[in-house]
Amino acid sequence: MNNVANNASEGDVEAIKKLQTGFTISLKGRALRLLSGREYSRAELVKKLSQFETAPGELEKALDELQAKDFINEQRVVDSVLHRRSAKLGTARIKQELQSKGLDASAVLDAVDLLKSTEAERAREVWRKKFGSAPENAAERGKQMRFLMSRGFGSEAIRKVISGAFEEFDE
Repeated sequence: MNNVANNASEGDVEAIKKLQTGFTISLKGRALRLLSGREYSRAELVKKLSQFETAPGELEKALDELQAKDFINEQRVVDSVLHRRSAKLGTARIKQELQSKGLDASAVLDAVDLLKSTEAERAREVWRKKFGSAPENAAERGKQMRFLMSRGFGSEAIRKVISGAFEEFDE
């Protein structure tokens, strides 16, 4: 049976597991399994679990129950993303990530406003860890600026960091 499982597709593996154990995992169980690893938005759960829906409306009902019990919470998703990503990424990249999760636009804008106030300090810390010293020529300056841009930091924060506007914070 293991040999068959090794050569089977994902759908076949589910069928094999069902035959071996005699049951399948409910949509609510699948959602809880996902939520035990990290916070997911409702839109992400719909995308991940829609393939397992057997009757129309079954997934929405399961997600409604989980949201009523506060297992699905948009604010926790926003807080989780901010906590995990703000030390490494700029406001633009985090905004894009939050939008891709299908979160409410007002929650995304609130998070962006919060991040903008600390963007220059966060950009400086990312720059310090990667480079640590001022660029010696134009090519190096461009490289450092492109690196910070790729991380989603704004041009004003990048200019402050690269031009040394934070000299007073040096150890």
